[in-house]
Amino acid sequence: MQKYPELGRQALRVGLVAALVPTLAGCNWLANLREEKPGIQLARLSAPTGYKATVLTADIPKARQMVLGNRGTLFVGSNAGKVHALTLEGNRVVRARTLATDLKDGSAVAFHNGALFYSDRTRILRMDDIENRLDNPPAPVTVVDKLPNEDRHGARFMTIGPDNKLYISVGSPCDVCEAPNDEFGHVLRVNPDGTGREIFARGIRNTVGFDFHPQTRELWFTESGQDGLGNERPNDELNRVSKVGEHFGFPYCHDTAIPDPKFGEKRACREFTPPVFGMGAHVSALGMRFYKGDSVPAAMRDSLIVARHGSHPPIRVGYDVVRVKLNGNRVEGMEPFLTGFLQGREYWGRPADVLPMPDGSVLVSDDLNGAIYRVARN
Repeated sequence: MQKYPELGRQALRVGLVAALVPTLAGCNWLANLREEKPGIQLARLSAPTGYKATVLTADIPKARQMVLGNRGTLFVGSNAGKVHALTLEGNRVVRARTLATDLKDGSAVAFHNGALFYSDRTRILRMDDIENRLDNPPAPVTVVDKLPNEDRHGARFMTIGPDNKLYISVGSPCDVCEAPNDEFGHVLRVNPDGTGREIFARGIRNTVGFDFHPQTRELWFTESGQDGLGNERPNDELNRVSKVGEHFGFPYCHDTAIPDPKFGEKRACREFTPPVFGMGAHVSALGMRFYKGDSVPAAMRDSLIVARHGSHPPIRVGYDVVRVKLNGNRVEGMEPFLTGFLQGREYWGRPADVLPMPDGSVLVSDDLNGAIYRVARN
């Protein structure tokens, strides 16, 4: 599988630090290794040639998934338990409202037929006719209930499919474990009124990003790999669903064909659908969208924009946004789209979601700084 060109070099650099951590734990210099450096450093960001990054807003604490309403309202979910609505004029926010508060997890949002859908960990809620009622939001209706309440991989992601159904992520409650039933590790599909609930794809450790291919209408999704197999494997995955109920291997098989040390003897990797592409080990590939429409340059059209949230210490990889180049269903490579959040071993931002806009720009949420950046052509 192809990998991000810089991944091997990054892993080599940080691998030595990882090996020395137990030995050097008492050294003063190690204590000074910053795990994060909050505060927007816009001048450090690098976008593709002809593009420029600006700050749309920095007032959405723990900003995560974004979705656009029919009238141009930008809805933003957050891990701070709130859902926001931003009224835009061009590249400016002219008014910001908070639509929901005190949520267990408000990270996922979706929009369909004038209604806003948002997550509250164990349930999915819906506000009807929301763009006509931004100043006086209606009481929400529960669409889906009795979702898992575990904190590990509990953040949701949602989208509306070409079949007008709602697709919802349900992560595993662990790094690697064998769930006793189908309650965990899948993508759920329901009608907008909550009926017709079914598992659309299974065997997924955790996905917090998916979208439908503009031509084939197949669901593509990112998946975060497990933590315990070393610094350079397994890859976070980019997957494609070709049929309902397809199984993607977790917890028995990781990456292309890495049997799990504990569960791999129960089922062989050949039984499962392999990933389409490797996004890099430990990069935490999250939000993704197809970059489509007439406003997108032809050379980039129908590719994928993916937020790589970044690794846990002592590894330092990810913390960027990449573009996955496609030829139909074949991945032809990956290149940087927005970089500069990681400086040496310090990171100051963590991309969580991406949202292409009708004008060809791309919004990027940063849950560390509570910011949304706008990447647009000069």
